[in-house]
Amino acid sequence: MDSRRQLKVSSVIQEAFAEILTREGKALTGKAFVTLTKAKATSDLSLVRFYLSIFNAENPDEIIDKFNEHKFELKRKLAEKLRHQLRVMPEIEFFRDETLDYAFHMEEVFKKVHQDDERIKAEAVKPKLEEKPKTKKVAAKRKAAAKQAKK
Repeated sequence: MDSRRQLKVSSVIQEAFAEILTREGKALTGKAFVTLTKAKATSDLSLVRFYLSIFNAENPDEIIDKFNEHKFELKRKLAEKLRHQLRVMPEIEFFRDETLDYAFHMEEVFKKVHQDDERIKAEAVKPKLEEKPKTKKVAAKRKAAAKQAKK
């Protein structure tokens, strides 16, 4: 569990980086839609991990690589924004946040299970065709019962 200090530093850095991302992120992301989902500081506050969710990108890992290539420039911009709030600017790392992808995957699984369940219910409700008797004696008894029912 994170301490209060970690949570405060993480939230301050997340707000500042989100602002940087909205103003200058298009240069790194191109047409992709990138959002900052979480910033997490380590216990010694020397490292902050940014989790980014990426949409409309052919290769999301390529965008994460671009962020990692430009992390010194992004750290400098972040330090300029936070120079009156933090003494030392922590190192930054970027990771792809896959929680939304996992949520969409689970939603598809639930839809498939629901469709299978509906199909099974529909098959159970259908009236079953009269089964053929397995022996000749049973067939003869049924024919005799049917003839007597007609009389």
